[in-house]
Order: sequence, then C-alpha cells, then structure tokens
Amino acid sequence: MSLQGPIVVIAEDVDPILAHALESAGAGPVVDTPWSKAAAVVTRTEPVGIVMPQAGDVVPAKTFEKIAQAIAAFPVFTPVLAAPLDGLREHLPDVLPIAADASCERLVARLASAQRVRTLHATVERRAALLSEKDPDAPTWPANDPLDDATVLVVGRGRTYPGLGTAVGERLGLIGALGIETAARHLNARDVDGIVIGDGFGPRTLEAFLVALAEDARFRDLPVALLPELPATFDAVRLPNLEGLSGEPAAVVAGLLPLVRMHAFEARLKRQLASLDAQGLVDPTTGLFTVAGFLRDLARAVTEAQSHGQALSIARFSFPPTLDQRASLDAARLAVRLVRNVDFACRASDGSILVAFSATPLEKAHAVARRLASVLRHTMLAPADDPTARIDASVTLAVLKASDTVETLLARVSEPTPLAAE
Repeated sequence: MSLQGPIVVIAEDVDPILAHALESAGAGPVVDTPWSKAAAVVTRTEPVGIVMPQAGDVVPAKTFEKIAQAIAAFPVFTPVLAAPLDGLREHLPDVLPIAADASCERLVARLASAQRVRTLHATVERRAALLSEKDPDAPTWPANDPLDDATVLVVGRGRTYPGLGTAVGERLGLIGALGIETAARHLNARDVDGIVIGDGFGPRTLEAFLVALAEDARFRDLPVALLPELPATFDAVRLPNLEGLSGEPAAVVAGLLPLVRMHAFEARLKRQLASLDAQGLVDPTTGLFTVAGFLRDLARAVTEAQSHGQALSIARFSFPPTLDQRASLDAARLAVRLVRNVDFACRASDGSILVAFSATPLEKAHAVARRLASVLRHTMLAPADDPTARIDASVTLAVLKASDTVETLLARVSEPTPLAAE
C-alpha cells in the first residue's frame, strides 16, 4: 500500500519506528510536532493525513480547538487517526480510532484506506468546480451528515446481539443477521457502511467470514467492529478498518461511528461522481436518474418504441406516506442494483420509484415488477418506528399505446394499485 505525504505526527515523543514505517510507505515528508505547536504546523504544511499515536497524552482543550479549526479550513477531507485521548472527540468527532497498541502496519493500512477517500473527494470537488463554471444551474450536493444515510449490519447470535441491534438502530439504519450465511446474503444484496460482529461464532467460522471480507474488494475497506477475540491466524492488516471493540453496546457503536461516517461519505462521493459523469442527470442522493433525466430518456424511448413497433412498459412503486426518509432513500438505492441494464428509473418527489422497462411487453413487465417488489420487501430497511415490519410497495403498470405521449403514459401510473410480490 502506498501513502501520500506530507503526514503530520503529533506527539511529545515521536516513535522513530512509526516515522520510518510511514516514510517507507511513501508518506514523505513526515513532520513531527509536539502538541503546543501542532495547530501552526498543520496550518503551514497542509498535510494529507494527521496521526496522533500516543494514548493518554494530557492535552488542553484549547489545543484541540485550534487543531480542529486548522483542519476545518482545508477544502477536502483530511483523515486524522488518533489513539484514545480525553476530550479529543468533543472537538474532532470525525477522528478515526486506532488502538493504543496498534502495530505500525495496521496504522499505515488504515491511513491508506482513508487517503483513498481523500483522493476521491478531491476529484469530485475539482470536477464539480469545472461543471459550475460551465453551468450555473449545476446540481447541488447533499450537505447533511453522512450518518443520516448510513446502514450497519449487525451479526451475532449470542447475548450481546439484542443490545447491539438496539444501539445501532438508535443511530443508524439497521440490518440484522443471526448467522454468517444470512450476513453474506445481505452483503451481496445491498450496500452497507459497516459491520458489527457480536458473539456466538466459533473461531473457524469467524475467521472464514473475515477472510471472505478481506478477499473481496467490495468489502475490504468496510468498517468492522469485532467483539470476540480476533482469530490468532488472521492478519488484521488485511482489513484496514477492523477494530476490536468492547464495552456496552452504545460504546461499541460510538467507537465505530467515525469509520462508518467515512464509508458513508465515500459512498456519497461515488454517487456524486456518477452524477458528474452523467452531466447532472443522475441523482447524487440515490444513484437513480433525476426526474429530468428520466423524462428525457422516457421521451426518447417512447419515440423509438412507436417508430419501431417495440413494446415499452412503465411501473410506479409507491410506498406508504408514513415511510421515514431513511427507508425511502434505501429503497431507491436498492433499485439501482435491481434495475436491468436496459431499463432506467428515478425517484419522484413523493418518494415513489418510476421504472421504464425497455422492449418489454406488459406480461413480462408484470413478472419483472413483481420480482422487484419482492426483493424490496425482503431487503429494504424497516421503518424506524417498527423494526420488524416489511414494506409492501403498491405497484402500477402501464404499457405504451400507439396514441400515447409521455404525459398520458405517466398519467396511467399515477394512481397505484396493489401488485402482489412473490
């Protein structure tokens, strides 16, 4: 793994082994500084990463405040890795945790993972600035806390599982799994921003799960909170954001939150990059088309279908008006995975999802829509006020007629009627 530099290491006594490890990974120059000069050094060097490796340092709150102000002035995400320090999170809540006894290899791996997010952020900011110069009406980006959109998978079957599920559900979107096989199915079916692994699994089962995560590029950078002891034969460096945590469920979740926030931020950046690639016609919040983009492609699809005598069907998936925002967005993001490559979709202002099925007659569209509704029912997040509930989408289907326009075709799916999910 290769690091970028410069890196600022803040400590009263910098470990030369750590400095050598950072430099060997490419993070030159490595600038070390005591706490009293840290804010000035951070401002002057504009580092691409900051490390606070010494647990237990007694640091005045004013020092933390000055460092936080210096970091806030940077235009892109600057990762900060820190061992446990009293009062630090009050001023830098996004600081990424590192254990007091973490090896240099694990620290370098986590910093490299975080720097990849920084590089992505810089790319998005640069592309967005160029688009804004050309188009004053360029789309605005989401500005809310990435944790508002984050989902965490809780895996366990022991006594800690209920408490962990409750603690996660109070702060984040929750997906629960009582077994490793169920967890694997969730990971393959949907996006998650972190995993909490509770007790109830043997060392071999646990190691097999960790190895599977490490060997799959989709999951390698996922934050993982591990409550059982790490299997002795597994190299933790393979999962850079694996953290052994203990204590009450609320403390475990609090310890994982900064890593989850970073992963959710990365997912947001990827959607924003997709939106930039599509000249703003992809919604950076969901990854589906914007309404304008959907209408543009629908008009084109209607013209082509009528000109060549092809079938075209459209479906609207509507949800209960009481569905909370997190679950509504989750449904839209799941739809990105579910929609076929030849089809296209958008999320309407009322939270419903419109999907156009290209070259698909009504009978086949019925089967495809039923499958989509079934997957949504079994996969999307439950409402916050009823964690055990399943959401049944009401589906309306319509097929293009020779006399149809875009407006008349859409009008026929404006009033949803139930279509049973399989």
